[in-house]
Amino acid sequence: MIEVEIKAKLNKDIEKKVNRQAKYQKKIRQVDTYYNHPNRDFGKTDETLRIRESDSNVLLTYKGPKKDTKSKSREELDIQIGDIFELKKILLKLGFNKVAEVKKVRRDYHLDDFKVSLDTVEELGDFIEIEKIVDEEKYEESLDEVLKLAKVLGIDTDSIETRSYLELLIEKKK
Repeated sequence: MIEVEIKAKLNKDIEKKVNRQAKYQKKIRQVDTYYNHPNRDFGKTDETLRIRESDSNVLLTYKGPKKDTKSKSREELDIQIGDIFELKKILLKLGFNKVAEVKKVRRDYHLDDFKVSLDTVEELGDFIEIEKIVDEEKYEESLDEVLKLAKVLGIDTDSIETRSYLELLIEKKK
């Protein structure tokens, strides 16, 4: 599956449009812990290995390289984890290195076939993400749909942020 996604800085006008047009789902706190492979630099290969803790849910996620320069679209594989502490021990024993943690409060909405998230990310500020999970063959069509929705919500497509929260956080700390 491909996660077709765009992200941009959130402002009050965009937030008002989301609140008027989308259906609110839930508010959750997420802590994303990122790891790097012992023998290849995920920063160079544009891959991601992440443990996401949200409420009582834990996911291990692998994300492949980005598919284009207009968005954050990429292959995404998730697996539910029962014991986060054991998973972290396994990764460390296998030589994976903890890179950083990204902490955020996420407000999730649904708008037609799209998931819209309003994120407040510690140390980075407020963002909007629009995503749609699709099969590979629907990627191009879905990217166009996501970009059209972004315009409807008042997002200037020139302001789309293609870097991940992890990349933004690492850049800010340099």
